[in-house]
Amino acid sequence: MKKVQQGFTLIELMIVVAIIGILAAVALPAYQDYTRKARFAESVSVGNAYKLGVAECINNRGIANIADCDAGVNDVPAVPAAMPANVASLTVVDGVVTVTAIAAGGGYTSILTPSVDGGALKWVQSGTCLAANFCKQ
Repeated sequence: MKKVQQGFTLIELMIVVAIIGILAAVALPAYQDYTRKARFAESVSVGNAYKLGVAECINNRGIANIADCDAGVNDVPAVPAAMPANVASLTVVDGVVTVTAIAAGGGYTSILTPSVDGGALKWVQSGTCLAANFCKQ
């Protein structure tokens, strides 16, 4: 008895390759956007670490003296000399925390501005990250 070999036809293999190509074409841009958002999220988390220091400064010095709440003074941590991996720049001036991500993170800027409303400290998010939907207000 002779055993008949069977396999895939050329058209079947071409269809599978085409489907894989279409899936890759859709997935690659989504993955790149995902990694850009993840890098930007790291820079925002670095900026969020300074919110506690600014809140402590406002608590101790009062909202009228918010101009004293700069990086490195009055309970606000100093900006590190070597920036974290995904942070291009970081400043804290008059209580306003400004963080800019590196180009691989979109290069967007997050600005956190403190305000006191009825004795409660609130943070207002602004910057170029809002228009790109990389941060929330």
